[in-house]
Amino acid sequence: MRPAHLTAEPPVVLVAHGSRDPRAAAATRALARAVAAARPGVPVLPSWLDHTDPGPAAVLRDLAAAGHPRAVLVPLLLTAAYHRKVDIPAAVAEAGAAIDVRVTDVLGPADGTVDARLLAGLCRRLAEAEPGGVDAVVLAAAGTRDPRARGSVGRVAAALDAEMGVPCRVSYASAAPPGAGVAVSRLRAAGARRVAVAAYFLAPGLFHDAVRSEAERAGAVAVAEPLTDLPELADLVLRRVDAVPVGSPV
Repeated sequence: MRPAHLTAEPPVVLVAHGSRDPRAAAATRALARAVAAARPGVPVLPSWLDHTDPGPAAVLRDLAAAGHPRAVLVPLLLTAAYHRKVDIPAAVAEAGAAIDVRVTDVLGPADGTVDARLLAGLCRRLAEAEPGGVDAVVLAAAGTRDPRARGSVGRVAAALDAEMGVPCRVSYASAAPPGAGVAVSRLRAAGARRVAVAAYFLAPGLFHDAVRSEAERAGAVAVAEPLTDLPELADLVLRRVDAVPVGSPV
């Protein structure tokens, strides 16, 4: 018989990158609450790779000590770059063999497919920022040196372009050009007059602040907020949880 405190479905552990900015941790906790509300009875626990406690290994060890035989770990990442390839497997290994851990895909394009929930969340944030409509969009991402990860950001921009029917170009806050200001300026030079920035971020922080400042100086009419705890994002997390097969490799 299963102990009374254990659920039929395994606990969900959300793993965010982490930031020195307290707004980022608050956003992750809010998303954990939104996911838990959408899946009543299933424990949903936030964790962070850096800057904020607890780390994912500690959460997994605590779950094992409480008698949970397995857990599902969701990387709160938009690209499958270094943190997904290196940091997440290292955290699972650190947790030890006392609990079976299944790791989902990241929240960005999986197998080249942009999830409709991710696209809907980006569109919602853009509409909130500029309800009057725009004639071009810059998709501002954190940035990565991984060319495959940058390719996945490009697929999201192409999907946003098709969904909104206006040109959408990529920019990065670090690691790769162009910056948000350059991307906005290029669209304006090509004739766009109402350029908005879609924030390809899960949480607020220094990168989003820098994107906002740079884009507004370049003439953007609006900069959207990060996705944070939107219902579309909570639904996407649960879609990833439901899709991961038993015995999925880390």
